Amino acid sequence: MNHQLRISEIFFSLQGETRTVGLPTVFIRLTGCPLRCGYCDTAYAFHGGTWYALDDILRQVASFGAHYVTVTGGEPLAQKSCIALLQALCDVGYEVSLETSGVLDISLVDPRVVKVVDIKTPGSGEASKNRFENIKHLASHDQIKFVICNRADYDWSKEVLVQYELNTICEVLFSPSYQVQSPGELADWILADRLPVRLQIQLHKYLWGDVAGR
Repeated sequence: MNHQLRISEIFFSLQGETRTVGLPTVFIRLTGCPLRCGYCDTAYAFHGGTWYALDDILRQVASFGAHYVTVTGGEPLAQKSCIALLQALCDVGYEVSLETSGVLDISLVDPRVVKVVDIKTPGSGEASKNRFENIKHLASHDQIKFVICNRADYDWSKEVLVQYELNTICEVLFSPSYQVQSPGELADWILADRLPVRLQIQLHKYLWGDVAGR
């Protein structure tokens, strides 16, 4: 099948989040997203983009000479051909991660891919759309992320963490919403409650601010 994907951008940068933070990574940002989170920093990827054949994407990724590739959005799984893209990237030897909101089915994602599932907090405005049945499709190398906007988000996320015993499944990340929630305050809450989570700060925001394609 000749898979086509609508791409907002393909760029080379340092990974700003997750387990591979700081490592040179090629980012493939797919166009389109069914969500409208209040803190979204990639609204430019909701529309537009350019159609690429799968082989053309692979050639462009190869030109950067990197080992790590992240497929992101928007919401990448909103495009059905994203599944084929992830498999193709794994087949040629990249370490691949997928940044997904978790409101769409992740069961068909290649098991070699590191799935970074963003469970939507109330502060995002989209918590009602969380697909908690995705949790059973997570492997130990995957990661779950909560973007924390305030204390209410923190308490809600802590309840979800405990209810689903998420830390026994994979690594859990608590990330302060950039310029909304104080990272230091979030760190104090995590320490006070002895939570088995990793505090995640978006490295790229501290290096380059809100510059697109970085």
